[in-house]
Amino acid sequence: MREYEMVIIIHPGLDEDAINQALDKIKLWISNTGGKILSQDNWGKRRLAYPIQKQNEGLYYLLNLEMEPSANNELERNLRILEPVMRYSIIAKN
Repeated sequence: MREYEMVIIIHPGLDEDAINQALDKIKLWISNTGGKILSQDNWGKRRLAYPIQKQNEGLYYLLNLEMEPSANNELERNLRILEPVMRYSIIAKN
């Protein structure tokens, strides 16, 4: 198992239920591959450096997680097709 840090930017126009559903889906994908969430941090709404999908703000979430490196491709594929996610970044820790 390897530790990763994942930052997710979610569309700011969504209601609380839609945001929680998106986060629950992401957590489910991680747990289905044998990974686990170590911590989750809500950074709140922040201004974007440049417009994404005609939005100037986004809801930022930081997830520290542990998963197998082979599960990374599957997680990225799922994140690309999840509509509320505007951008994401997965970085391997030491």
